[in-house]
Amino acid sequence: MASFVSAECILPNHRSGLGFVHGRDRSLRVTNISQLQNAPKSPRSFSFLLSVKESKPHVAVKSKGRSSFSQTAAVRHMTGSVTRTHGLRFAVVVARFNEIVTKPLLEGALGTFKNYSVQDEDIDVVWVPGSFEIGVVAARLGKSGKYHAILCIGAVIRGDTTHYDAVANSAASGVLSAGLHSGVPCIFGVLTCDNMDQALNRAGGKSGNKGAEAALTALFVVQIEMASLFEHHLK
Repeated sequence: MASFVSAECILPNHRSGLGFVHGRDRSLRVTNISQLQNAPKSPRSFSFLLSVKESKPHVAVKSKGRSSFSQTAAVRHMTGSVTRTHGLRFAVVVARFNEIVTKPLLEGALGTFKNYSVQDEDIDVVWVPGSFEIGVVAARLGKSGKYHAILCIGAVIRGDTTHYDAVANSAASGVLSAGLHSGVPCIFGVLTCDNMDQALNRAGGKSGNKGAEAALTALFVVQIEMASLFEHHLK
């Protein structure tokens, strides 16, 4: 089962094996805009420009005494794979406030992890009082070195005062700061809604489950990051 712990826990430093996928999908070609603008406006030039799109990659066309045109090498594409999840560890930080909303969001996230073969023992769930506290705990978990990504779940619903703006802004900036300072992806899964109906619709209602979507985002982001690190290591 996924473990549930309190925000005060002290996490050991540990990093499991990393999974990655690296692919090159297609080639993109870039032209020199200034050279195209200075090209003579003749039927021959126009025909040449049209043929550029059909030419093969890695080809250079040079002519002595005339403007040269060259194509760039193939652009490398990195994409995440949600089928390679072995050894990945995740933490989920959940706000207790508005639990009628956050609990279904958590269930959606755990269901997505399970569907993509993330083991229960590789998921830790940490409950915090409210969305305001999510960022602080996410940063602590990220710096522990134990997790590949932190999923942040909460629900802030607008009321009659400006308290909503303060909490919503603090939650967003807190999660962003946690990711930047810890170096571990922190996924923003905090709902900011005008009323309870909007929140419930996004917690398994007609608008889907944003907790499940956030978990899927975490899987993709982790795999892309691993592919990028592997590519850098090979250089």
